[in-house]
Amino acid sequence: MSHKSPANPLIAIIGATGTGKSQLAVELATRFDGEVVNGDAMQLYAGLPIITNKISQDERKGIPHHLLGCIGLEEQTWTVGPFVENALEKIQEIRSRGRVPILVGGTHYYTQSLLFRDALAAEKPDTKPEQRKNQPWPILQESTDVMLGKLREVDPIMADRWHPNDHRKIQRSLEIWLQTGRKASDIYQEQQSSRNAFSAAKRDIKNTAEDALTQSLLRFPTILFWIHAETDVLRQRLDKRVHTMLSAGLLTEVQRLENFARKLQAVGEPVDESRGIWVSIGYKEFKPYQDALMHGDGDGKLLEQLRGEAIEKMQAGTRQYAKKQTRWIRIKLLHALSAAKAKDNLFVLDGTDLDHWQSNVRQPAEELVQRFLGGQELPEPAQVSPSAAHMLTPKREYDMSTQRDSWVRQTCEICNVTAVRESDWTQHVQSRGHRKAIRSIEKRTDTNISASSDTSQAGQVRTEPVATDAVEVK
Repeated sequence: MSHKSPANPLIAIIGATGTGKSQLAVELATRFDGEVVNGDAMQLYAGLPIITNKISQDERKGIPHHLLGCIGLEEQTWTVGPFVENALEKIQEIRSRGRVPILVGGTHYYTQSLLFRDALAAEKPDTKPEQRKNQPWPILQESTDVMLGKLREVDPIMADRWHPNDHRKIQRSLEIWLQTGRKASDIYQEQQSSRNAFSAAKRDIKNTAEDALTQSLLRFPTILFWIHAETDVLRQRLDKRVHTMLSAGLLTEVQRLENFARKLQAVGEPVDESRGIWVSIGYKEFKPYQDALMHGDGDGKLLEQLRGEAIEKMQAGTRQYAKKQTRWIRIKLLHALSAAKAKDNLFVLDGTDLDHWQSNVRQPAEELVQRFLGGQELPEPAQVSPSAAHMLTPKREYDMSTQRDSWVRQTCEICNVTAVRESDWTQHVQSRGHRKAIRSIEKRTDTNISASSDTSQAGQVRTEPVATDAVEVK
């Protein structure tokens, strides 16, 4: 099917860390007169180029990069609302210069929220952008428990939907209420109804009308590139990158963060290491080693042991993060693109062999962008990369946000763990920690009670139905 030349095109580059997203963004920007918009939460922070893996000035090759190093270390990472608002502003500025915006970054819930209109609740029409920026909403910086308590007051449906420890989703639901004065559960239910109406309508309409409905879901005509690398190869690449970061001065940045934390604590501002820059991979992993090194604690053997443990933890954390990024694409983003009939605009590029980057990544990406910007017909994604057919198959046949009847809150009284999805609950009861807790209780239980009875009592579960009007926030 032919395409009209897009009036407000957007190029988006997604994928796991270490796959070369920033490199491709620069190459495409050079070729098509573009500018880059950062979509990585940690790279919003100023300074710390090593620990946040920022692209260097030399690697940028003179291409303007936006939302890169734009907030201070004392600030919390942006929630979805501020990110989308600022990204849209930068995209508009880039287009006003006649250039092409290129979104790149690994925080995929940022990307998804920017791509789709229904991923972010509309703000009050009587609130100007400059007024919104001056509304700090201090409660969004409170602990998860405090925010959850407030969310239960204003939107109990969403409060019951999320796990009590899911800081980001609880914060986002509360942020929507603060921004709009409306319940997130109401807004997302309306959006689900709109998607259902779209699905029903598109069966009986012509392509032109169908395209119009599709554009009501997507903010802009978008072409997406997913750079993928085989797991074993990427793992080796990421493990090696940790050593490269150490050689480049990672420990200096770890110490800088530690010094900054002490300054905050000295003026009565405790650091919450579960949020903000403090969750960047590398800080917590190397902190014990850095402390021992700076204070002269322990001999050389102990220091070497601490350093080795820190390297292993950072490598493991990086691999887990890469896996999480890929899961988001395959579980969330693919379904969203399918619902918007835009899945054919997502192309998998094979970044496994860096020696063949030119033929496997850069060249096909440039050819596809040329066709996209020129309004020419795009090939089937499966024809571009041998791994596309497999990678473009969602991990699930459905998005959990559409399976509301299956949401049941289950609480393990022994471990004080709450799960909403059945898969999460199964994972918990089969976990080593849960089994260890059961055995510990069995040993303490009166010997006259049989082991089977002990297990039954120890494994008691509190089950609560979750309100079925809730839907999952993007």
